[in-house]
Amino acid sequence: MGEAQRRIIISDYITRFTDSISSQDSLSLKQLLSVSSNSHSLLSLADALNVFQDVNRLVKQYGEILVPLLRCLQNYGRNNLVDAYNSFEKASNAFLQEFRNWESGWAMEALYTVAYEIRVLAEMADRELNSMGKTPEKLKGAGSFLMKVFGALAGKGPKRIGALNVTCQLFKVYFKLGTVNLCRSVIRSIETARIFDFEEFPVRDKVTYMYYTGRLEVYNENFLAADQKLVYALIHCNPESKANIRMILKYLIPVKLSLGILPESWLLEKYNLVEYRDVVRALKRGDLRLLRCALQEHEDQFLKSGVYLVLEKLELQVYQRLVKKIYIIQKQKDPSKAHQVKLDVIVKALRWLDMDMDVDEVECIMAILIYKNLVKGYFAHKSKVVVLSKQDPFPKLNGKPVNS
Repeated sequence: MGEAQRRIIISDYITRFTDSISSQDSLSLKQLLSVSSNSHSLLSLADALNVFQDVNRLVKQYGEILVPLLRCLQNYGRNNLVDAYNSFEKASNAFLQEFRNWESGWAMEALYTVAYEIRVLAEMADRELNSMGKTPEKLKGAGSFLMKVFGALAGKGPKRIGALNVTCQLFKVYFKLGTVNLCRSVIRSIETARIFDFEEFPVRDKVTYMYYTGRLEVYNENFLAADQKLVYALIHCNPESKANIRMILKYLIPVKLSLGILPESWLLEKYNLVEYRDVVRALKRGDLRLLRCALQEHEDQFLKSGVYLVLEKLELQVYQRLVKKIYIIQKQKDPSKAHQVKLDVIVKALRWLDMDMDVDEVECIMAILIYKNLVKGYFAHKSKVVVLSKQDPFPKLNGKPVNS
């Protein structure tokens, strides 16, 4: 590639950038800002920038955006990711300043791209810093920039429609950094401010928002709220987007299990969520050993997604199912005594499952089941018997969480 050809490539990019703004063509501007897209045109531009030294003379307008943006593209092409991020951050701040001056929201798609790119480039830069033994700090900086973008969008007027998209980018930053508590202030702005009508936002942003706020509710063990938000995300998610549906189900399934609702096996197979298969079987069978084995086998997966503790608490439902099976067997043998379940019989059933517990431990578990309304009955302490209610001894959860 000769110098003249390099000049043409760079000049063409600069011209297209300024023309996109003057003609208010947000989609063209979006493509020019998509640094991490690895498009052929941007890679050719990065290659041209590697040799051409006199870029500044070619920039006539929007120099505060274009000069650092071109530097970012050059560094990205060289795989200098920290330098690429630093340059993009400068370009982004300049772009945001211009955006604030534009009365209409014509550049919204381009701003979404800036918000996306700064997060992605920050993640790449932090991986590079980490590999160099340095403190990863760029994603935190990206979060600060995104808060400025949110502030620019959160007022009245047509630009407010972009607030939810940027909120979702902030969620991704906070979840990645493990600072999910910072989501609260943004959520309050969206859900309590009168200037926002949630149904006005684009569907894709509402789905992402409900997915992340649903995950927050899972962490806080607000399962009814989590169910509502994740179901909304699932219903409104693009049915062709199998990966996104899988992501939603990964959290919705533990929530549904906590509410006593078991998924069909075909659903687990279709969306490759087989890690839940033995958890569901354990609940159906009342098999405590199987549940614990399933949790142990997929421990890393469940811990990483933050649902391990949710699944661990399903043990109470497994105990309920086990006692119910004992009750059904006794009813077949002697209906008149079916409601009297000896603690010793439960101990034997658990030992058959390789769960070594004594009568006192089982009595404690039964007390918890009764307290949490998973079993209706009372203790005959002297005879070590649980006397079950003759009417509905094993109440169904019916979509309600186990009593705290």
